[in-house]
Amino acid sequence: MPRNPVQFQKGMSDADFEHLYGTEEQCREAIYNWRWPKGFVCPVCEAVKHSLIGTRALYQCSSCRTQVSLTAGTIFHSTKLPLKTWFRAIFHVTQTKGGISSLELARRLGVTQNTAWKISHKLMQVMLEREAAQPLKGRVEMDDAYIGGKRQGKRGRGAAGKVPFVAAVETTDEGKPHRLKLHPVSGFTSQAIAQAARSILTDDCFVITDGLPCFTAVARQGFRHSPKRTSGDKALQDSTFKWVNTVLGNVKCALVGTYRALSAKHVPRYLSSFAYRFNRRYRLPDMFVRLAWVAIRTPPMPYRLLKLAENCA
Repeated sequence: MPRNPVQFQKGMSDADFEHLYGTEEQCREAIYNWRWPKGFVCPVCEAVKHSLIGTRALYQCSSCRTQVSLTAGTIFHSTKLPLKTWFRAIFHVTQTKGGISSLELARRLGVTQNTAWKISHKLMQVMLEREAAQPLKGRVEMDDAYIGGKRQGKRGRGAAGKVPFVAAVETTDEGKPHRLKLHPVSGFTSQAIAQAARSILTDDCFVITDGLPCFTAVARQGFRHSPKRTSGDKALQDSTFKWVNTVLGNVKCALVGTYRALSAKHVPRYLSSFAYRFNRRYRLPDMFVRLAWVAIRTPPMPYRLLKLAENCA
């Protein structure tokens, strides 16, 4: 059997990372070039002439006198950590297939577990916002799933503590998986599925699902829909749903195997981080730069917002 070229990519090695971003100066230069590729531009008046206040590491506009730090308005806003620590975190988050726990990240960065948790969730928030802006198109396999730990109460399907979500896989003309969406829902109702479909699909989608009644909402939203009734193990063996079933198995193995526990209110970030890596798996060496580039274009996410459930959707 030939090797899968995606699985055997070299990615970015530790040596490559140290060579490119091993010092604070290299990290600052990289952010400057990504943020202002043609040189400094004032965020207030868009003037380009400026001066550098070296003692405070601020750029001052010569026109309106606005002072701007290199990380102002980015996901790194007001950070007290060295930028090379953030860059190292981005390296670990992007170059590990199943993600990295905050405890393991803390060991590798030399910070506390709480600090590592904040860093990883801010980066996952960047992934979440990026993924939300890129809906699927063409042929899409869609299925329902749950994720979460054991809780007291109802057992089995829909048990207490489990988070329901929709998995949708866009396939190519050759029948290969291309892109993935993992969208949490309030439950498997027609209203929830209709809302999810509008969020993750483009108008030209041809959606294939099983016979779960709530999926009829997909057709009512104007999408082409082909339901196929299956039951039990036959659904897992049906080639119609081959890729969405494969992806769901990988998602659950990766998340459950990496993280000790998943808080329900933070599950959307964990799911989005998996989807982000999956959707960029063909260019593993570039994933570090792509996430860093998006991070400086993502608004700040203070810790108090990270902890709120309503801001994790």
